Amino acid sequence: PARHFAPPRSPPRQCAAGARHGGGGAAAPRGRPRCPGSARPGPPVAGLRAAGGPGRPGRAAGGVLALAGGGGISCVLQDGEVFEKAGVNVSVVFGQLSEEAARQMRSRGKSLKASADGKLPFCAMGVSSVIHPKNPHVPTMHFNYRYFEIEEADGTKQWWFGGGTDLTPTYLNEEDAVHFHKTLKEACDKHDPKLYPKYKKWCDDYFFIKHRGERRGIGGIFFDDVDSPSKEEVFQFVQSCAKAIVPCYIPIVKKHCHDSFTPEEKQWQQLRRGRYVEFNLIYDRGTKFGLLTPGSRIESILMSLPLTARWEYMHTPPESSREAEILEVLRNPKDWVH
Repeated sequence: PARHFAPPRSPPRQCAAGARHGGGGAAAPRGRPRCPGSARPGPPVAGLRAAGGPGRPGRAAGGVLALAGGGGISCVLQDGEVFEKAGVNVSVVFGQLSEEAARQMRSRGKSLKASADGKLPFCAMGVSSVIHPKNPHVPTMHFNYRYFEIEEADGTKQWWFGGGTDLTPTYLNEEDAVHFHKTLKEACDKHDPKLYPKYKKWCDDYFFIKHRGERRGIGGIFFDDVDSPSKEEVFQFVQSCAKAIVPCYIPIVKKHCHDSFTPEEKQWQQLRRGRYVEFNLIYDRGTKFGLLTPGSRIESILMSLPLTARWEYMHTPPESSREAEILEVLRNPKDWVH
């Protein structure tokens, strides 16, 4: 299986140590906050390998980045038979919160009290993935689960979890949509039956491309700034969501990865990927935070972008077409589980 990924840029022992400490290539210094559990790329990567089947695995790159302000592990697969581009990132970053990042957090209701010199020490860690399949009948999938901690001037620590899993199909398959949402709902219901409807709506609202008047995809779940009832209870919920990633998505990949498709369907996939790029570069919080953090690894931040995308002037699909069908759902989100 190691042949699917390029040799790491750091020694293997350092890679292993980084993964055990939450994915960073360098262990956090003494006194720094540590991840409340192990964040490793193993399960998602294993799921991608299994779904890829025995065919050409694709050109791969990956490795460990170790910096004074943390580190991370990136695994990226390109030009495969099933996945045109698929990546998994694990990162642990710590340092001083930039003024712009602090301003954006305060705009979300965070009361952050900086020291006299304006410093706000922070630690952020998480695992994320975006999978862009080759076949337009296999949807794109994204997930991200993260933990954030900030130390205020008086030593008080603010912490919260965020994340979610969402699906972006090129063409609508209602059976797949129901399977995806039901699997996520089951994960949420283990903790509180009120969570899925709340986080489903949050997902539909968050992934809204305002200038297009449509969502990026058919949603899933999304949450941020979750800091109750307790750190351990929220972390257990996040773990349940993470465990649902493979069963909610990989069966859909296996079901459609060998479906036939036309050049016109491939072109529509490219146009929809253009919308994906627009959202990620204009609205996505994680992309914004990464680009505002000094010393960030740009390749990892932009891993979410598709290998190729397309924009056409004034493109409108014919009425009653399958292309128009998915647009209707993107403009008016559906309830997939009732």
